[in-house]
Amino acid sequence: MALMRTMAALLLLVIAFGAAAGGIELREFDDPVMEKRYHDLTASMRCPLCENQAINDSDAPISADMRERVYQLLQDGQSDIEIINHMVQRFGEYILYNPRLESRTYLLWGLPIALVLLGVIVVVLMIRARRNASAKALSAEERQRIDALTNRKRSS
Repeated sequence: MALMRTMAALLLLVIAFGAAAGGIELREFDDPVMEKRYHDLTASMRCPLCENQAINDSDAPISADMRERVYQLLQDGQSDIEIINHMVQRFGEYILYNPRLESRTYLLWGLPIALVLLGVIVVVLMIRARRNASAKALSAEERQRIDALTNRKRSS
């Protein structure tokens, strides 16, 4: 019995130390929808310190502060848009993985579409050029040369 108590105490100690060392944050939500909103919001925001890492995956102190702020704003009853606007106002547009469509981001959103359209146009023009090149009739001199070459092969 003493061995079981010792093992249980050791297991609890390891779990407690692992949670403290890993920086696991436990958030309490009464509503599963609120918890999903929290996870969606923290997954959609980039850590300003880390390179391309969402704040829900980052161990940086600023990410912990951002997660705490998102949690507080959710508890205050703010909508997702209000929370995103607040975080953008505080940390800048960089934190958004999907930038908003604004006058300064038209190039960012439009360039991939423009490049695909340009590629389609180039392919269509190349196909037309090949069709036109193959549709040309042979001149009399070219026809005589082809006939001479084919006759030479037949006679050989």
